[in-house]
Amino acid sequence: MPHNPHAQFDQTVLDMIEHSPVGAVPHTPSYQDGLKRLLLAHQVYVSADYKNGHVTVRSLASLPSFYASNLEKFMAGAVDTAELESDASIFDRYVQSLPEALRVNAEARREQVVGRRQHHRAKHGAEIVNEPLHTLFLVPGAGPHPGLPGNYLFGSVFETPTGGWAVHVHDADDGASMCDTSTQSEALEKLQELLASSPFQLSELETLGFRSN
Repeated sequence: MPHNPHAQFDQTVLDMIEHSPVGAVPHTPSYQDGLKRLLLAHQVYVSADYKNGHVTVRSLASLPSFYASNLEKFMAGAVDTAELESDASIFDRYVQSLPEALRVNAEARREQVVGRRQHHRAKHGAEIVNEPLHTLFLVPGAGPHPGLPGNYLFGSVFETPTGGWAVHVHDADDGASMCDTSTQSEALEKLQELLASSPFQLSELETLGFRSN
């Protein structure tokens, strides 16, 4: 295996980011070059919480994901759509998991995240009544732009008015990845793949059959 002459230094940069309260490294050429290599290797993401800060993938790997707490029971047929944990409740759990200093900023994103339920229906020209399955999830990661506070991507699994199913994942801005499936079970299996794969960059989801917006 070829030796990476930068490996030891890049490890130092990773450690420095993790030990900095704002994910910062010195603005010297050598450190900035190391940071660029780590960004290209998807080992570091731009921080959602601190300007000019970064966060390591290995630190994000210890964070929880958030999705309907009874999703497994739903998939097993033990609960129906009406009993599935609500998007608002899932978002509440995400907010409460964050350090107190980040919760106000997270709450400011509530309408953007939870409100997408109606957005998906309206976008497809359907009346917003008797909404079929739509379930929210939040996973650690980033896209072309940083994620929500705490460095989270958010997404949903939902039934389209045409009878198909879709899985969408978003960063905090306009970055998104989408996947269409024919059945509910395929869509929920795709969600399980996402949960098992986090943290990730949206661009990495192409390997799971997603397309970028």
